[in-house]
Amino acid sequence: MERIDFDEFVAARSTGLLRTAYLLTHDHALAEDLLQTALAKAWFAWSRIETSPEAYVRRILVTTYASWWRRRWNGEHATEELPETPGPDASAASDAAHDLWTAMGRLPRRQRAVVVLRYVEDLSEAQTADLLGCSVGTVKSQASKALAKLRIDPALSEDRQHLPEGDLR
Repeated sequence: MERIDFDEFVAARSTGLLRTAYLLTHDHALAEDLLQTALAKAWFAWSRIETSPEAYVRRILVTTYASWWRRRWNGEHATEELPETPGPDASAASDAAHDLWTAMGRLPRRQRAVVVLRYVEDLSEAQTADLLGCSVGTVKSQASKALAKLRIDPALSEDRQHLPEGDLR
């Protein structure tokens, strides 16, 4: 594949991949960084990708995210003076209205990754296990634990009163 194919791929699929990155990180800026990192890694390997470039890039996205949560973070340091306060986040109002995203943000990262890949991206258990580098049994147990936590999450408790038993909308 030539570089033009990569450019076409990015133009066609970056919105969907950014959605996945956001669902994993639950932060717009981190999602953009994650997608940019994944696309940069894919660009270097683009000539070797023969089939299914989206699956290849999605795997890079998930493995990069996994390496971020395993790595020790040293981004902030205590200071005597507070830094300048940022302006209002335009997306904060819309995020606050989505109780599901609040509840998803409280899940451990691995469980959140399983929920995003299984129920948002509609991947099979085997595909999810392959992307996360774990067994199908781990995907099943992490999904079960995540759904159990979402069922009792306070952000979803009011909405759940009107849903039939077992419905997780």
